[in-house]
Amino acid sequence: MNYRIPFGNLKIGESAKRRIAAVLDSSWISEGHYVREFEEKFAAKFGWKHAVATSSGTDAGIVVWSAVRELTGEYPGAAVLTPACAFVATANCLLASGLYPRFIDVEIDTLNIEPSGVLAFLSDSRFTKPVGIQFVATMGNPSPIDKVAKIAEEHDLYLVADQCESHGAMLYGKHIGQYVDASIYSFYAAHLIVGGEGGIICTDDDALAEMCQSVKSHGRPPGSIFFDFQRVGFNSKWNEFCAAVALESLERFDKNFAKRREVRRKLIEALSSMEDKLILYRDDPGEVISPHAFPVVLRDENSWGTTRGLGALYKALDDSGIQCKTLFGSLPTQHKVFELLGHKLGDFPVAERIGRTGLHLPCNEFMDDDDVIYIADRVREFYQQEK
Repeated sequence: MNYRIPFGNLKIGESAKRRIAAVLDSSWISEGHYVREFEEKFAAKFGWKHAVATSSGTDAGIVVWSAVRELTGEYPGAAVLTPACAFVATANCLLASGLYPRFIDVEIDTLNIEPSGVLAFLSDSRFTKPVGIQFVATMGNPSPIDKVAKIAEEHDLYLVADQCESHGAMLYGKHIGQYVDASIYSFYAAHLIVGGEGGIICTDDDALAEMCQSVKSHGRPPGSIFFDFQRVGFNSKWNEFCAAVALESLERFDKNFAKRREVRRKLIEALSSMEDKLILYRDDPGEVISPHAFPVVLRDENSWGTTRGLGALYKALDDSGIQCKTLFGSLPTQHKVFELLGHKLGDFPVAERIGRTGLHLPCNEFMDDDDVIYIADRVREFYQQEK
């Protein structure tokens, strides 16, 4: 469908075109000069010591958790605590790295992993100690990373943040990365920094960075191209074309971040008269939520399947040319792929409620005031229709 208001758009400007032309002239499109330049500039922009580019955000997750497993000497199948409500890649990357996702329910107020659920798991004598915790900053929300970081430190666990949706998010004046051992990012379409494809692992830990460099290149020593395979690894290298595009997007980051934040503010304002119907996600004190997209959760948690339920609202917006998607839902109980893990409906009530009643809408730098008004009017019309 040709949406009037899509999630995002990739517009390649002159600086990216010049770099792409240089790549074509070089006859080398695998990792090279532009990938290295992007790694250096991204690390400097967000205050990291190391940045390791990968072919996608999912690959970044596979590589970093494989590296954690190697460094800790953990056996295949060791657990990582991860939120039940998140994009599917957050669990897939754990399974692909030989680890086992132990799902924890989320908070309705933040959409993120619930610290009390983490503590409950860690205090349960039936479970062996996990290797780490994966914090996913869903829809760019940084909370409660401070509480989760404190738990990880007290229990000597690796803490990795999935920041694929939270470029630039801050809590109490600090980037999310200042709370964790490593963060991963994605540069897929509609994200704040876009390369078409691509991802990156960032860390201040020398040993972790070195291990990631090895794992992403077939398990060879970092920087080596010789056939000296020291561990299980993958081909997770990025490419020069995507790096050329992402460098331009990185140059525009501050401007685009500010524009998206303004669009987000206006959407909240325009929809505030419908807060009896919708939960809206404002910045709490100390938060700077990254404007990846615009989440809403229906207040009527029993509306599923009704004329005022999620499916009906989704169809009304989609038919009006507004691209929207569900808010992921409970991975272990609302998606067939994880049936093998043996969970049942009711195990993750908040994640399941979000799955039944949550959407996210566009919030990007290409939107204007008319787009904001159009979205608000369509939502208002939906609720004003006769039942």
